Amino acid sequence: MKITRTDINGLAVLQPDVFKDDRGYFFESFNERTLAELGIREHWVQDNQSCSQKGVVRGLHFQKPPFAQAKLVRILQGAAIDFAVDIRHGSPTYGQYFSVLLTADNFTQFYIPAGFAHGFAALEDNTLFAYKCSNFYNKAAEGSIRFDDPDLHIDWQVENPLTSPKDLNGEAFRDFVSPFDYETFVCPQ
Repeated sequence: MKITRTDINGLAVLQPDVFKDDRGYFFESFNERTLAELGIREHWVQDNQSCSQKGVVRGLHFQKPPFAQAKLVRILQGAAIDFAVDIRHGSPTYGQYFSVLLTADNFTQFYIPAGFAHGFAALEDNTLFAYKCSNFYNKAAEGSIRFDDPDLHIDWQVENPLTSPKDLNGEAFRDFVSPFDYETFVCPQ
């Protein structure tokens, strides 16, 4: 597996070794030991999956401490542009985001540590999005920043996004008081 670190501390793009032949393909989608060797040492406790139609935007979501979650995301079918926004107070990249194209054909995975708001836009119908979480979901700890916040300048690459009422009512970034401290949530590179 190849790992590419981003300019934002903690975020990583993973490319598994895919073995293809005339029968199809095989790849290892998760191996705790391999990830630990790459510096990702999470204890994954929950797997989630969603299906979205083209133009659906989900995000920007996070879980507040002590229920903060790291995520390891990938696409099983279809395609999505995936976003992670640094919400660690005191971070040199606070408020900046990184995006990556995830498709069923490119096998790319995206590691998002705790301290980031996460969202994605489905680029094809019936996009199946799968992700591992390092902590159990806790409704009282969920947080949301408005997906189209003007201060974040995110280009979701979809016209007329379809989104939930919760995402339409997310908090404005300029009013957001982060529960994440960079010194606590800094990640080893």
